[in-house]
Amino acid sequence: MIFNFSLQQKDPNTKARAGTITTSRGVIETPIFMPVGTQATVKNVTQNQLRHDIDAKIILANTYHVYLRPGLEVLNKAGGIHRFMNWDRPMLTDSGGFQVFSLNDIRKISEEGVEFKSHIDGSKHFFSPERAIDIQRNIGADIVMAFDECTPYPCPYDYALKSMHLTHRWLTRCINRFDETTDLYGAEQQLFPIVQGSVYKDLRVQSAEFVAKQNRAGNAIGGLSVGEPAEEMYAMTELVCDILPADKPRYLMGVGTPENILECIALGIDMFDCVMPTRNARHGYLFTKNGIINIKNKKWQFDYSPLDESLTPEYSKAYLRHLIHTGESLGAHIASKQNLMFYLWLVKEARAQIIQGNFISWKMQVLKQITQRL
Repeated sequence: MIFNFSLQQKDPNTKARAGTITTSRGVIETPIFMPVGTQATVKNVTQNQLRHDIDAKIILANTYHVYLRPGLEVLNKAGGIHRFMNWDRPMLTDSGGFQVFSLNDIRKISEEGVEFKSHIDGSKHFFSPERAIDIQRNIGADIVMAFDECTPYPCPYDYALKSMHLTHRWLTRCINRFDETTDLYGAEQQLFPIVQGSVYKDLRVQSAEFVAKQNRAGNAIGGLSVGEPAEEMYAMTELVCDILPADKPRYLMGVGTPENILECIALGIDMFDCVMPTRNARHGYLFTKNGIINIKNKKWQFDYSPLDESLTPEYSKAYLRHLIHTGESLGAHIASKQNLMFYLWLVKEARAQIIQGNFISWKMQVLKQITQRL
């Protein structure tokens, strides 16, 4: 097995850690943020920019969306999603389980799986745990996720309990299918289970213990960042991290803001993804080393200073404001690149501070700066 996780350093004052994940398509230094490429593209940036400017070590694609378009036949004949989109670094695919949550008005859940209608043309499709694994095998991601149900917030205890046990039964089926099938396209694939249980401590403990016993290459925490207060998210994350094995990477799904990321790094999380950098960028909401900017505000109309002195020095705030206001596609491009560069800088700097033993003091200082509204 090529896949390996090794720890380089633990922070003496928190549960933060710096490690490396080795895959057949490259090494990922952790903590890491994974840009989201929903439909085989990270919105508004090119693969060359992801490699060279943003320096993304791993990106994420959405199983549900690429299954519908371009479809498995296109991806299979291309030799997998990496060749199809010209991406030679690692990739993770979600299982489609999040759509079980987000498409609740066009899907039906049963013991066997989930039937849903395409949001594109209304056609009916069915994802079972086995089918979700087969689809991800065909997509060709380096890390594939187990099929689960992501519960909403708020969620009644009885429903969370029932859903957790369903997710566990589905996980067993996912593992069986994964282990009886083989990697495609000449690169090793690994399966990550997902811990569920909503915001109920006893359920999170049960789920984390069940997931830990499966002894897979890495583990994920799902069902958070779905509307619950940040304090609830942190409490569940810390609880689960204390149970999941320390010698395997921990992935917190769909999180989040820069503050969320730093707080959860301190709790022992290694991997993050979120659509926030690119989604916010398209609306002129920017993350910079100096703080948060709403570039649409009139105050930037005559501000010719760089957008971010070290990340995007070549464009002024006034110019980006003009592009966003006029709806020019270059505006979304520049803003998306800035936000992604910021997120990757943030986790890279967090890693450096963990290694140096300065993480906690750096975190307190940098949070004051990057969360202020400019």
